[in-house]
Amino acid sequence: MKTILAFGDSLTWGFIAGSWERHPYDVRWPNALTAALSGKARVIEEGHNGRTTVFDDPTCFDDRNGSKALPVLLATHQPLDLVIIMLGTNDIKFANRCRAFDAAMGMTRLIEIVQKFSFLPAFRAPQILIMSPPALVPTADEWFNDLWGHAIEESKLFAKHYERVAKEAGVHFFDAGSVAKADPMDGGHLDAANTKAIGTALAPVVKGILGI
Repeated sequence: MKTILAFGDSLTWGFIAGSWERHPYDVRWPNALTAALSGKARVIEEGHNGRTTVFDDPTCFDDRNGSKALPVLLATHQPLDLVIIMLGTNDIKFANRCRAFDAAMGMTRLIEIVQKFSFLPAFRAPQILIMSPPALVPTADEWFNDLWGHAIEESKLFAKHYERVAKEAGVHFFDAGSVAKADPMDGGHLDAANTKAIGTALAPVVKGILGI
């Protein structure tokens, strides 16, 4: 059986838009992907609310810097056949780094971490699939609008920059925004149908990458 690490933020964790609650296990995209792979692979959920690619968040007590967490997870869960990374929305919510280009630079660093990681001698380095998150949408929620309402147009550039990064690094790319749309309840998170849709749409992509 193949092993896949799903590394992401609240979209991977399963944050329910407008509720501060979590989607049920079978709805969250990593588990929808597991189900669609019909026992040929298991997908490890590693979503952390607020996680960025490589940036520290001084407003929170928990370490949300993805570049710090990823090496630990690579060591913990090895051997891995595939690492799927979907991050970026939290990078652009801050006024001092509100470009999708910056998130793409962070994604490049995460790719390097996986490619250069010292896995145990018996294990091969996993393949890598990076995903651009769905774009932000307008919301009437005042708190979330203040959080990332300024970055709606910028978030539409994720796919463009991530696809370029993937080509340059020789890794796989998938645009989650092609199959899922953010919920206007808060402008960034996903309802049940859309988070599950990501996992379902990824199944043929992952089967092709892993040859299963």
